[in-house]
Amino acid sequence: MDHVQGFWKPTGLTSFDVIRKLKTYIKNVKIGHSGTLDPFAEGVLIICFGKATSQVERLMNLNKTYIGTIQLGETTDTLDTEGKITDSQPIPAISDELINSVLSEFTGDISQIPPMYSALKKNGVPLYKLARKGKIVPREPRKISIYKNRLISYSRDKITFEVECGRGTYIRTLASDISIKLGTVGYLIKLVRTKIGIFDETNSIRVENIPQWISTID
Repeated sequence: MDHVQGFWKPTGLTSFDVIRKLKTYIKNVKIGHSGTLDPFAEGVLIICFGKATSQVERLMNLNKTYIGTIQLGETTDTLDTEGKITDSQPIPAISDELINSVLSEFTGDISQIPPMYSALKKNGVPLYKLARKGKIVPREPRKISIYKNRLISYSRDKITFEVECGRGTYIRTLASDISIKLGTVGYLIKLVRTKIGIFDETNSIRVENIPQWISTID
């Protein structure tokens, strides 16, 4: 079985949970994914089978599209719903025009400091392991590419936006940086990866439909 397929990961599961589920049905076949999706997020996860796992690196370079919702006025240590509230600040007067102006500043080739709660390593140790021990270490800014960053909706304390970006972009960090630029703090309360390359919700297999999908392939 040499195959590349998009799957729709639900919230609450890790990317490896999806692979473990696949392995209960597919034996003796190498399986790998091309880009982790956080447990609190849902959306497209590309998984490679057999010899197709050699394509993982290439697939990780594909553009990705996300829709995220920011909770303004509070932030967490993980910058998402998995963490603990660490700060709260008033929300200043904000308009759609101001948000659009700020989003435009986070478009193109920009620098981003990776979050502590990430799988990046410092001296061989994943940052999230250091963060869980209360250790904060310096991280070098990294160049990322954001091709589209548009406002979908704004209410009193929530912003929903759509981002198309290149490899290595942390949407959690982007949400935090946008909030700070707006004069407050914020964190992601919802994240959906709607597209990677050619895969989107219409051609990705839902986890509950894995048995039926497997029955259609060799």
